[in-house]
Amino acid sequence: MLRAKLLRYPTVLPLLLLLVAFGCRKGSEVEVTDDAAGPNYEAETNEAAQRYVELILGIGVHDDGYVDAYYGDPAVQEAVTAAAKPLADLKSEAEDLIAVLAGLDLETSGPEWEQRRRFLKRQSEAALARIQMLEGESFSFDEESELLYDAVAPHLDADTFDTLLADLEAELPGEGPVTERYNAFRDQFIIPPDKLDAVFRVAIEECKQRTAAHFALPDTESFTLEYVTDKSWSGYNWYQGKYESLIQINTDLPIYIDRAVDLACHEGYPGHHVFNLLLEKNLVVDRGWVENSVYPLYSPQSLIAEGTANYGIHIAFPGEERVAFERDHLFALAGLDPAQADSYYRILSLAKELSYAGNLAARLYLDGEIEAEAAADLLERYALASPERAAQRIRFIENYRAYVINYNLGQDLVRTHVEVESGGDPEEAWRVFEELLSTQVLPSSLTQEGVH
Repeated sequence: MLRAKLLRYPTVLPLLLLLVAFGCRKGSEVEVTDDAAGPNYEAETNEAAQRYVELILGIGVHDDGYVDAYYGDPAVQEAVTAAAKPLADLKSEAEDLIAVLAGLDLETSGPEWEQRRRFLKRQSEAALARIQMLEGESFSFDEESELLYDAVAPHLDADTFDTLLADLEAELPGEGPVTERYNAFRDQFIIPPDKLDAVFRVAIEECKQRTAAHFALPDTESFTLEYVTDKSWSGYNWYQGKYESLIQINTDLPIYIDRAVDLACHEGYPGHHVFNLLLEKNLVVDRGWVENSVYPLYSPQSLIAEGTANYGIHIAFPGEERVAFERDHLFALAGLDPAQADSYYRILSLAKELSYAGNLAARLYLDGEIEAEAAADLLERYALASPERAAQRIRFIENYRAYVINYNLGQDLVRTHVEVESGGDPEEAWRVFEELLSTQVLPSSLTQEGVH
């Protein structure tokens, strides 16, 4: 997963932008001139962006974990925290900001300005929905997905998963229930705890080298790796600003060999760490767009973040390159038999076809159609989760709710968009992928041909 604790530092902005951002407040009038410069669309948008930042920080006062990262002016957050506006006031401010953004005519100012307006408006709409949820308003799973993440996951029924399970069962050795056989098979590929750090660091370095071959990363970028326990997630990126991250790996449950590359790419390169630093560099530092100095977790931005982090694994290791790398470098380092790599990944690829089973369990549970125990049973049957992992996933669903769609649907949307836009060319795929990491793209604007 992605995220970042609130560690702040002053954003470097041009003096004029600072005067606009902090001098223009809600309710103030922006002068429109008739000189050669035309309407002051930049000042209007910057004012709306500053109001957006303060709105998100204000919601964060009421919703711990909502502000996933903030690396803007600390004085702004201090003022917002000191004011601690009630939710009713924040709701009114969100509604007013949405109306202001809807009224901005930026189409003649160029596509990037219109895209910026749409991004701010859609992110603000998600913020309004989160306020409504904090006030006690209930939404269905699909309504929440659309309101917060700008997307709705497809509905796949149990028959679909039964068919996929039959294909997997034919490949699994042994007898008995397919879930037990799958977990028994996979348990042969656990990284021993005393080898975990060595395996992860080799995986991280490879992911970084592959990413750096295509992206110009800042010289000062880095992250710290920690191992933690008692979490509902398996990994988390806490972006710190200044191109630095803290990445935590949860060791509550055994970690399989494939998770080394998964988490190294997803949390690090070219995933969350790169996503955040590119947004910071390209939009905040280079452009002075303050809205990207704050990251609300429950927003359309998260679907892009999780989707690119998951698909980034395939970008970094196309085709058979991942299996070859792990067989040649990670299996022996973990004390595992490299000769088993091909069979392991053949089984794993079939199991990953069942990823949407997690959405089914979450939807039924959060919509009140089944209880937690029944949702855990679904995860055990169709997502092949052990009882311990099913319990952890239920805890995640209870904490993050419809956020679960961002992993599988997000990956599918990103995959389809990159493949269509790149025409299958590997170098062009990296360019399209970097564009997703560096711009204010919305999920609803992604190419969706061929998504489940």
